[in-house]
Amino acid sequence: MTEVIQKVQLVEGTFTPSEASDVISALITEKINFHKLQRLSKVEGNIHSDCNYPDGRVQELENEKIVAKEFISMARKEGSNLRINGILEISFE
Repeated sequence: MTEVIQKVQLVEGTFTPSEASDVISALITEKINFHKLQRLSKVEGNIHSDCNYPDGRVQELENEKIVAKEFISMARKEGSNLRINGILEISFE
């Protein structure tokens, strides 16, 4: 088990379904863009570079975005707000 060195409270609060959708979508989209930039950097000058990990992670995140939208849709139908608590835990490896 790795000791957590630093925690960053990225998002915390209660949100309407529309607000939650915006927050979650923006976070996931930013992570997708990070992986796409990694892939571009990796293949630049080497078209035979192995990009399976970034491509696979992008697909996983796209799927997570769909799951989140479905969950938010359920909250909207129920007339409920959503509580989001997103903490980044950062440690040395």
